[in-house]
Amino acid sequence: MFTGLVTDIGEVAAVMDHAGGLRRLRIHCTYAAQSIALGASIACAGPCLTVVAFGPREGGGTWFEVEAAAETLARTTVGAWQAGTRVNLERSLKSGDELGGHIVTGHIDGVAEIVTRDDIASGEGAWGATARFVIRAPHPLARFIAEKGSVALDGTSLTVNAVEGDTFSVLLIPHSLAVTTWSERRAGDWLNLEVDLMARYAARLAEAKAEGY
Repeated sequence: MFTGLVTDIGEVAAVMDHAGGLRRLRIHCTYAAQSIALGASIACAGPCLTVVAFGPREGGGTWFEVEAAAETLARTTVGAWQAGTRVNLERSLKSGDELGGHIVTGHIDGVAEIVTRDDIASGEGAWGATARFVIRAPHPLARFIAEKGSVALDGTSLTVNAVEGDTFSVLLIPHSLAVTTWSERRAGDWLNLEVDLMARYAARLAEAKAEGY
């Protein structure tokens, strides 16, 4: 379980393909090696991936390796990652941790596309520009996205500002742009989308009622 609050930006160092469609990725990060455990879950740009190996890096920082199966490669952007790709990272919640974003599972529902990015200049003395993104969701997922609701994009918990058909907008403040990969995002980029868990269950309950269950 995660919150959608990014705690580090990792960089893919190596991509290794294995038989059966399995892909192993080595990721560099600034987490202390002793804070990572074998079998731990780390959200990498949204998808919850399991640590299968890790160790300290010369000069500081840590490397860890995760494996992505065919389902993950098909439903997320992981299949397009290559050496140099930067990814938002978040380690799983521990009992007693503050839930600062919203409940995020790391189970990606689909891939969304950035339609437009508009940078909004801040006034004098401000901390930088904000950015408004208009996102197009896959049609089957659009019904789960509501104005003022929550959505996770590339592992980042965001509030939906407006919804129109299959598109919706989100606004990122200067801090969020600075500590995530969103500063690099442009129109045409693809994002891992996880809809709000509560919206998904509410829709399923409505469907079950309509079906007579």
